[in-house]
Amino acid sequence: MTLEEKRDFFEIDCTERKLWNFMEIFGNDNQVYLEIGSGMGEFLRMRALINHNRNFIGIEIKDKRLRQIINNLDVQRHSNVRVTRLFVDEKVTEVIPEGSIKKVFINHPDPWPKKKHHKNRLIQPAFIDTLNRIMKRKGIVWIATDDQGYAQWIVDKFSVRPDFESLYEEGFSREPEAGHIVTYFE
Repeated sequence: MTLEEKRDFFEIDCTERKLWNFMEIFGNDNQVYLEIGSGMGEFLRMRALINHNRNFIGIEIKDKRLRQIINNLDVQRHSNVRVTRLFVDEKVTEVIPEGSIKKVFINHPDPWPKKKHHKNRLIQPAFIDTLNRIMKRKGIVWIATDDQGYAQWIVDKFSVRPDFESLYEEGFSREPEAGHIVTYFE
């Protein structure tokens, strides 16, 4: 199968800014999980194999990485995966229906360690507002970082929100979850 044929199958085109219909996209009504910043796609590929009864959408803004992810997907084994090039901001509800996502994964977002660059970090109040809008009630946001400063930043940003609640006493766990998938950016 050529990359173009794979792209036709796996990629969701967002140029029209049309609201997604998951039944049309996946052909089933399984829960939808979203990975924001799919990087090289290893987490997305493995998680989709482990949870074949869930639908996965990987979001990546860099076209080179999106092509690499698509190239490494297999139509038979990853029929529950779609990818798209999309910037997740307040306009994302033009394509992702409000209250439709059960779980969001964010693996090793750029920590922007210098204080003058903290404004560039993904986890910001406006971003959390957007997550709240697209997620189902009792949905889960799962974030992994190996940068201690950014981990505390994330806990601080979420802990002031009455619409989110941590599953951990300290706000995070230092232990990897069972079945942990190592990614390129880890």
